[in-house]
Amino acid sequence: MAKSYRLINLNSSEVKRFMKNDKSIDGVFEYMFIDTGKIVGVLGKEPPVMSNSVSVEIDLAREIYERLLSQGWRKIEKVWT
Repeated sequence: MAKSYRLINLNSSEVKRFMKNDKSIDGVFEYMFIDTGKIVGVLGKEPPVMSNSVSVEIDLAREIYERLLSQGWRKIEKVWT
């Protein structure tokens, strides 16, 4: 499984997971999946409910990641099992 990176918003209600594609689609490797999920209950007790997934080019994913950090989102490690 590919390594993923997670960001959580300021009020801990939403999480975004950035995961690099590790399989080829039409010979193209350079894109990432960005999954969006809502935190339900207490952070760490249950995994977020993932509601949206998009695939974007690596450069755009980096821009989105940096923009979210500048808006106050923070990096987190996976805290649920």
